[in-house]
This record gives sequence, C-alpha cells and structure tokens, in this order.
Amino acid sequence: MSTLTLTPNIANGDDFYAELLDAHEGLSKEESDSYNARLILVLANHIGDRDVLSEAITAAKRKG
Repeated sequence: MSTLTLTPNIANGDDFYAELLDAHEGLSKEESDSYNARLILVLANHIGDRDVLSEAITAAKRKG
C-alpha cells in the first residue's frame, strides 16, 4: 500500500503557492471554490491510488 507523503515534497514550494494564489486572482468565491474542486479532481485522478486518496481525505480533516 502506498503511503501519503505529508512532509514538504514540492520543489520551490513558495513559487507553487504563489502560482496557486495567482490562479484565483479575479475569481468570485463561487468560481474559486469551483476551481479548487476541479483542481482536486485533476490531481486525484493523477494520483489514482484510492488508498492514498483516502489517507489524504482523512489527513485534510485533521486540524493543526
């Protein structure tokens, strides 16, 4: 079984975060929410591993 990676693992993470914020620029709350949902589905499809996706859903529910 694959395990979800929760430690920093994105090259140039700050640049990625800035790009993500830029993608929301000028969007309404509804458009931003819709964009986030589409992005999640695209990335989930890329990952493709249901066990990893289930771990991600659980991890995202945790606070902190």
